[in-house]
Amino acid sequence: MKSPVKRLAKFKFRLYVAGDGQNGALAINHLTTLCREYLPNRHEIEIVDVYRDPKRAMEDGVLMTPTLMKLSPAPVRRIVGALSQERTVLQTLGLSARHP
Repeated sequence: MKSPVKRLAKFKFRLYVAGDGQNGALAINHLTTLCREYLPNRHEIEIVDVYRDPKRAMEDGVLMTPTLMKLSPAPVRRIVGALSQERTVLQTLGLSARHP
């Protein structure tokens, strides 16, 4: 009898940025680096520019950029800033250095 394959959750993120500013670029870089390291092949990142889609930002209650939303797995989490504090970001997202 085959053992069941443990299916790992896919993480979905939405990152709100304001144009091509430095803080947004840093947040994108930090998030992609963290995802490559801690969630290889298990993440999806959507980037939303609040200048191009302000209505969407307002619908999600985003008042500052950059703002990261972890949409899944539940619970939804938000982080405001350039995501440079790796330990804090991982903890807020429910990840750890040992996370598969």
